[in-house]
Amino acid sequence: MNFATLIKEKKMSIASTFTRRAMLQNASCGFGLLAFQALNQKPALGSQLTLDPSGIPTPPGGKAKRVIFMCMSGGPAQMDTFDYKPQTSNQPHPGSVYPFQKRGESGTWISDLLPETAKHADRLCVINGMYADTGNHAQSFLQMHTGERLRKRPSIGSWISYGLGNENENLPGFISLNAAKPSVYSSAFLPTQYTGTPIGTNGENMSLATIRDIYGGQLPDHAKRSQLDLIQAMNRDHFQQRSQDQQLEGAIESMELAFRMQDSAGEILDLSNETKATLERYRVGKKLSVGTCRPTDFGRQCLLARRFIESGVRFVEVNHGGWDQHKNHRRDLEANCQTVDAPIAALLEDLAARGLLEETLIVWGGEFGRPGLVPGDGKDETGHNEKGFTFWLAGGGMKAGYTHGKTSETGAKAVEGKVHFRDLHATILHSLGLSHHTLSYEYEGRTHRLTGPEDATVVSELFA
Repeated sequence: MNFATLIKEKKMSIASTFTRRAMLQNASCGFGLLAFQALNQKPALGSQLTLDPSGIPTPPGGKAKRVIFMCMSGGPAQMDTFDYKPQTSNQPHPGSVYPFQKRGESGTWISDLLPETAKHADRLCVINGMYADTGNHAQSFLQMHTGERLRKRPSIGSWISYGLGNENENLPGFISLNAAKPSVYSSAFLPTQYTGTPIGTNGENMSLATIRDIYGGQLPDHAKRSQLDLIQAMNRDHFQQRSQDQQLEGAIESMELAFRMQDSAGEILDLSNETKATLERYRVGKKLSVGTCRPTDFGRQCLLARRFIESGVRFVEVNHGGWDQHKNHRRDLEANCQTVDAPIAALLEDLAARGLLEETLIVWGGEFGRPGLVPGDGKDETGHNEKGFTFWLAGGGMKAGYTHGKTSETGAKAVEGKVHFRDLHATILHSLGLSHHTLSYEYEGRTHRLTGPEDATVVSELFA
């Protein structure tokens, strides 16, 4: 059968036994139904514009054009990483059990567990006054990503893709590396083209991870093109009867991008053109598996994040799980810090050297923190602490070498410069030139925002 001839016959009719869904499920060019999700994001609002989807001007001052979110799931121990809590009385109390040093010209306190990251202290904007609503992993993790604890809502990466579009028509606008849950990259009620594209899920070997369902070796390229043209002709006929269906419209566009991505995505995922020195700096392939510390190949993730950002991807999330150190706190914390320390430093170094750091906002943190250990009591167990913990930012116009907020002497709760997740979200949007008030979407009779219906505050002190 000649595909080109079929396409020219615009008035073709398709038998009921050969449905559109069946065609998409069985098409051999490797696209399939999964290619419908989040593979195309034409810039609805390119970075040169100052309007969000509502048409209302955004606040001035956004320097960032893209985001790398380093998700540390499980709850990093802030008092042994970035929030120094020495003993302040004769009676031992919860606090830091690892040595800290004042780092750089800024004198930012950073633990000895993070010697490579510490070299970039003067690039960090540390928030020691973070707090959340719950100490439950699932709910706080969801709130960190979507602003909502219970209901399915779009991830922050989807909101940003919706607000700014993409810089590269051959790549997705939102990529999630080593994601553990679909909520991390879900677009929920936003159009499906703003769904994140997962690469590596649930502990998959990151050296083998790829974007699924865009490759097909059964046919030569010209035959794939003809096959896709036939599918798209049927899609367009179908769409004429459903012109208001945004999901279908996004699916049609996604098919085209899936075809183009066969070349561009593979080139970015292939690290063979990186030097041996670069691979060593990022610790690519170094995978510790100690206690709660999982072998995430975090170095490969960070290097891929740099490459995707360089290629115009708007939002990249990298993930390292295993910070939920209820027992064997010291052993597991050391392994987690060793896993992320050098890759973070390498990424900061490369972005700065390539002139990308000022336009790229780095966000580091987890769903909550942990209580401190009491030195000398022999215990090595910690729990959850949502009342006071640490995030840090870098680049994207943030104030460098700055520490914001404060927890109590025992780190039990934030007492100064308090920043809730919705405030953090509002601040991230503002760094991109988007307003959390006006970046919205109508769904089921309600106006939805990333920050929800409650008040959120842009933390202006964090900006340079």
